[in-house]
Amino acid sequence: MIRAIAIDDEPPSLEILKNFSSRIDFIDLQKTFTKPSDALKYLRKFPIDLVFLDIQMPSMTGIEAHKSIDKSTKVIFTTAYSQYAVDGFELQAVDFLLKPYTFERFLKAVERAKQLASQNKESHIDKLRYIYVRADYSLVKINVNDILYVEGLDDYLKIHILNQKSIVVRMTMKSMLSNLPKDEFVRIHRSFIIPLNRIVSIRNKMVVFEGKELPIGISYEEEFIKRFTSKS
Repeated sequence: MIRAIAIDDEPPSLEILKNFSSRIDFIDLQKTFTKPSDALKYLRKFPIDLVFLDIQMPSMTGIEAHKSIDKSTKVIFTTAYSQYAVDGFELQAVDFLLKPYTFERFLKAVERAKQLASQNKESHIDKLRYIYVRADYSLVKINVNDILYVEGLDDYLKIHILNQKSIVVRMTMKSMLSNLPKDEFVRIHRSFIIPLNRIVSIRNKMVVFEGKELPIGISYEEEFIKRFTSKS
């Protein structure tokens, strides 16, 4: 379900949006506004996925209002003036509806918004579970669940992967750590990053996991122990 609001200084235009939205099962038009300032106050309080936004309004143009709308919120511009179409697309709007538009044209616009919302959701999940690194002149996708540990080698990193050949990349440890899920990986040494869920035990300042032992660096020990014990 896409949560939406509409902003237009002309009540008849809002009535059309209400009517069209009521005929589509995945659009929940929660509220309509004739004043952009009221709509922006509402957006600061309530999460909204999509805004139908008129461009030509007396108190504030849709272009001006768009600057105050969170970038994660999709916008479909509506207007009776075709010359604003270029401005709408430059602002990366989902679509541009030129009044008077038909229900079929409206449906096409909201289906595009639905598709983008689905892609964004999949992309978000994908980013959480995978990382992408450049190796051998290619962009390589790695499942974070398969990472055994990351080893620092001077200017390079060696990513050890379950049941796969290790991958060597030109990357810093800090950059690698920032790309991994923060609650799942920890740096234990200037040369090692490991996944917390693979640790079997800690013995004599060594981390034991899956038949291998790695040293715990002095400067990383306190933070690592805190992370490990809170995860256990």
